[in-house]
Amino acid sequence: MSPKVTVIDYGIGNLHSVQKALRHEGAEVTLSSDAAVVRSAERLLLPGVGAFGDGMRELKARGLVQPILDAVGQGTPFLGICLGMQLLLSESDEFGRHEGLGLIPGRVVLLTPEAGFKVPHIGWNRLVPPPGRDWTGSVLEGVAPGTATYFVHSYSAVPEREEHRLADVDYGGFRISAAVQKGNVSGCQFHPEKSGPVGLGILKRFLSRSR
Repeated sequence: MSPKVTVIDYGIGNLHSVQKALRHEGAEVTLSSDAAVVRSAERLLLPGVGAFGDGMRELKARGLVQPILDAVGQGTPFLGICLGMQLLLSESDEFGRHEGLGLIPGRVVLLTPEAGFKVPHIGWNRLVPPPGRDWTGSVLEGVAPGTATYFVHSYSAVPEREEHRLADVDYGGFRISAAVQKGNVSGCQFHPEKSGPVGLGILKRFLSRSR
């Protein structure tokens, strides 16, 4: 039986490429902005590109915030990608202060790399585990430290607790949280759907998770 995943449609994000990648890994994909569908989903994926405030405004306008929180509370495997990962945090400084979903304590801040490094951070960068962190049991299980994935972003999630950082990358001396995890909630700042076979493998591991 194909694993089922609901991709949350809130008017923001490259939905086509994410759905294509999930289907490539054998998933039965439902694209939905319906609260009842989100609340009862077997797995949830929140994609997204653009500004944090816009993302939260669209989730609220569609009545999706509480259904997301309910689903996570029920143990539904949840994956946020790019902006979708940033929205997991408590708040963001992007164009003013904006409240997030609060699933992972922390804030989203502007990248401030060393001189000579451009913002946004665009391109391939190498994932490394934070000190003492093990990827066993996570969506990164089986990924070799130093493997490169593809990034496009100007802001970075900064979890309050070190234990919620799953992977980091360095960009001009700025420590970017490349992946996060807290219980059944995971997030990737990079784009798995644009990261070749390694990214598809990460999506496949997410699809293998269940309540």
